Amino acid sequence: MGTHTVTLATRWLGRLICAMACTAVLALPAGRAGESGIFPERDREPLQLASVHATIGPLEEERVWFGKRADDVTSVASLTKLMTAMVVLDSERPLDEWLTIVERTHEVEKNAYTRMRIGSELTRASLLRIALMSSENLATHVLARHHPGGREAFIQDMNAKARSLGMTSTRFVDSSGLSAMSRSTASDMLKMVRAAYHYDHIRRFSTTPHHTARFRAPRYTLGYGNTNPLINHPRWDVQVSKTGYIAEAGRCLVMVAEVDGHPVAMVFLNSHGTRSPLGDAGRTRRWLTTGEGGVVAAAARKYEQQQAERLGGDR
Repeated sequence: MGTHTVTLATRWLGRLICAMACTAVLALPAGRAGESGIFPERDREPLQLASVHATIGPLEEERVWFGKRADDVTSVASLTKLMTAMVVLDSERPLDEWLTIVERTHEVEKNAYTRMRIGSELTRASLLRIALMSSENLATHVLARHHPGGREAFIQDMNAKARSLGMTSTRFVDSSGLSAMSRSTASDMLKMVRAAYHYDHIRRFSTTPHHTARFRAPRYTLGYGNTNPLINHPRWDVQVSKTGYIAEAGRCLVMVAEVDGHPVAMVFLNSHGTRSPLGDAGRTRRWLTTGEGGVVAAAARKYEQQQAERLGGDR
């Protein structure tokens, strides 16, 4: 065998060992789901997820059934808006108050296109609804600007709320999640979605399939749809939902959904493709109810492995 052939074989073997090691690090099952008494005891296959980071657990317990790179800090995109919603509701400002749509006073790194007209007005409730269900970014800026103390005080309150929930690895720098510097972990996101569930308005607004926002001064209407297609799926009972995407965060999804009559909190961060987090939700439900680990599409698996190798190199 020539030197060139030996070198190629060595490189191939090294890459294979690296991929196997990354997979082993990624899959960190935290115990059988049945240990909480919610789902039947059974031997479960390793859960296969496309997401680079994930956590799954019962809604009303601190238990975690499954974790995958759950403590790695990463950008969380528009999942940020769940924290925004909690801060708005905690302020107890009137939801029927009309707020003026104002331009951003700070630069944004991403495409922040909006159909809302600067200078028109919309109620705080409608702004909160379209921020949660349709991820309208300017709506979160308007909510923050009309917060007592303005935008800076709002972001301070977001971080204070995170600390109060024990989200020790989380830092928010904006109200929308457009900034890649708003960062957290899957473990902290699980704490956030469990807390968000206890807000009636978040449950209702985040799972609204369609909404017509009615503006005034001038008067016009805009239609919005939910960014999570599982909201309209007859086999799903989604009780809290938020999607997110920026390039640095990948495709993200947090949900509370009923599985066999029990509310389950799910966090999926950094997936490849718009449907990968939805596939992870389906695989999670099957894993909980049947013990089947599922199969991830080749393209999504390749993306996950590439991200895992990158993260390993960052350490």
